[in-house]
Amino acid sequence: MIMSSLSVNGARGEVALRIGSVDLVIAAEIGRLAAVSTALECKSLPDLYQRLLGVEVAATIAGVQHLAVQGDVAAALRDLKLRDFPACKTAFAAALNHHLDDTSGKGGAAGEAAKGRKRKV
Repeated sequence: MIMSSLSVNGARGEVALRIGSVDLVIAAEIGRLAAVSTALECKSLPDLYQRLLGVEVAATIAGVQHLAVQGDVAAALRDLKLRDFPACKTAFAAALNHHLDDTSGKGGAAGEAAKGRKRKV
């Protein structure tokens, strides 16, 4: 687990990320994902997911730029080195998986509520 000088709200899907000596907090919110997708010209969510987790250089930079909710993004990008890419991949995966997991957050609550409803035919 990354120790961060910034507070992280895990229930919201926030994830700590350290690039060089710069602490960030990222979150895979829909608007932020759309900004990354647009910057990378992704055609689908699987395309976006693969590019972020594949840690291609442009995707990593776009992910840091657009997914950061706290921290000095400009300083982090100035400090970004190839050795930081594994930490970026881990943080991107954790942020994305938080929202893809049906058992947590709003997705889980919505899924449970839907299961409890009976449909009249």
